[in-house]
Amino acid sequence: QYYDRISQMDAQAGQILQELEEAGLADQTIVFFYSDHGSGMPRHKRWLYEGGLHVPLIVYFPPKFRHLAPKEYRPGGVSDRLVSFVDLAPTLLSLAGIRPPDWMQGRACMGPFAGPEHKYLFGFRGRMDERYDMSRAVRNQRYLYIRNYMPHRLQGEYVGYMFQTPTTVVWRKLFDEGKLRPEQAAFWQPKPPEELYDLQTDPYCIRNLAEDPNHAAVLEELRQALRHHILEVRDLGFLSEAEMHRRAGDRTPYEFGHDPQAYPLERILAMAELAAQRTPEAVPRLRAGLRDSDSGLRYWAAMGLLIRGPEAVRAARTDLLQALQDESPSVRVTAAWALGLHGQPEDLDKVLQTLQAHASPQTNGTYLATYTLNIIDALGKKAEPIYPALRQLPLKDPNAPARANDYVERLLPVILGPDWQPPQPKPKAKAARPKPKLSETIRP
Repeated sequence: QYYDRISQMDAQAGQILQELEEAGLADQTIVFFYSDHGSGMPRHKRWLYEGGLHVPLIVYFPPKFRHLAPKEYRPGGVSDRLVSFVDLAPTLLSLAGIRPPDWMQGRACMGPFAGPEHKYLFGFRGRMDERYDMSRAVRNQRYLYIRNYMPHRLQGEYVGYMFQTPTTVVWRKLFDEGKLRPEQAAFWQPKPPEELYDLQTDPYCIRNLAEDPNHAAVLEELRQALRHHILEVRDLGFLSEAEMHRRAGDRTPYEFGHDPQAYPLERILAMAELAAQRTPEAVPRLRAGLRDSDSGLRYWAAMGLLIRGPEAVRAARTDLLQALQDESPSVRVTAAWALGLHGQPEDLDKVLQTLQAHASPQTNGTYLATYTLNIIDALGKKAEPIYPALRQLPLKDPNAPARANDYVERLLPVILGPDWQPPQPKPKAKAARPKPKLSETIRP
């Protein structure tokens, strides 16, 4: 099917080129051909491996405009220049003779205002439709480095769109039956905090070199390059999606994120890095983080305890119970996640009350409700006492974009079972007709 689609795309592109020829525009048109990401298969779309980030980019310059092409341009040739999607807008401005504004992230790679070649390219993974995750990536000409800030999440978290492909269903079935080799099974298991791949010798990103002492220098180089980039672009992903909108208030997320007083990213990033490391000796610092004045640090402190598992959660039980009352809803439900998965049985009622209170998109917004339902799903059978309430959940956030308003409805059948049906709206009661006055009932 994938190869069929490639053939179909080739035919469509050929039709457009033919139309340019017939219109007499072929010798006056610079043509760009590119895709938006790797294929829709697992480990491609939505993953930070070469199969997901490396996409086709073909550019044709007719002779009339060949002076605008990069120096290595040859018809039918290949360039190893590192180019990113953020380069496309400044490149088009440059080709039109317009200097790209300084606030643009990308660099023109063609035309009179072409900038120097990139040393690094960057990628990110955040919410994928109804599933939350958090990873960032950087690559140079040879190596790809991935930082997983939620390593407790599976590579292959259930996304409805992904499971429409028969390959995914078979792959998961073989994993459940224990029939996969370790490198095949890794997709259905928690992630390492860091990944490093040699794209020259391992283009499919199978052999993780992050713990190889022979690659310590390149690991540190890319680690620092990624950190610098996160701080430079003011990466907003280090707040939960719901918290980002809550704290932005009347400002756009961009305006909020570029206010260092409102969004102390360097401090939040340091806590996120600590949280993802899985080192047990960090537990005292994570407990202290739960008492920080910034909700972003408290969120990552709770996440770090969750990532470390039962021993860390037991050590921080009192702090996490207090966090169930945090002023930030995202901190409350993340603390509930840690306690629900790894805490004491006697705490489960409080955990489930907290999660149930935040599961409705109508009252909490779609992003917080979606995150909360991710947590409820992760708790499995422990969450069964609140299933009756979940069956009656309203499904929509009246203020959310249409696309985001589908996520709660996608998650509920995964949690409650395929027989779940959306609650039927209650029929509107007919308005009672007022009783006529006695004088109106007596005919003259």
